Amino acid sequence: MKFKLDEYASAGDDGIHEINLIPLIDIMLVLMIIFMVTATVVTASVPLTLPGTAAHPLQSPPAAVTLSIDAQGQMYWDQQGVSLNTLTQRLQLAAAQSPQPTLLLRTDREARYDVLAQVMGLASAAGIRDLAFVSVGEAAANKP
Repeated sequence: MKFKLDEYASAGDDGIHEINLIPLIDIMLVLMIIFMVTATVVTASVPLTLPGTAAHPLQSPPAAVTLSIDAQGQMYWDQQGVSLNTLTQRLQLAAAQSPQPTLLLRTDREARYDVLAQVMGLASAAGIRDLAFVSVGEAAANKP
C-alpha cells in the first residue's frame, strides 16, 4: 500500500495544527475530584484538643423580625396579623431597641407595590436602619 504524501503537501495542508483538549479536561476533572475527596478525609482525620477560653462575645447579634405581606396586602408581624396603625407602633418600638433588630421583608410576588412602599416608608420614618428582603432561589421560585 502506497501513500501519496505529495498530494497533501501540494494542496497547502501542512497537517493538523490543533490539540484535542477533551482528554486533558477529563484528566483534570478526575484529579480535581480525587483532590477534593482526599482533602476532606485528611482534614477530618486530624485529632485535636482545642484550648478553652473565658472570653465571651461583647454583644449578641440583634434579633430579626419578619414582616410578611401576602398577595391580598395583609401584613403579618412574625406570623401575627397586624394593621397599618399597629405596624407603625411596632416599628417604632423595634427602632427604639438597642441593638435594633433586623427587619426581614417577605413579600408575595403578587402583592401590590404600593403596600410594600408604604411599609418601607413607615420603617424609614420609625428609624429602622437594617432592612432586608427575603427571597428564594430561582429553582425554588419556579416550582408549582
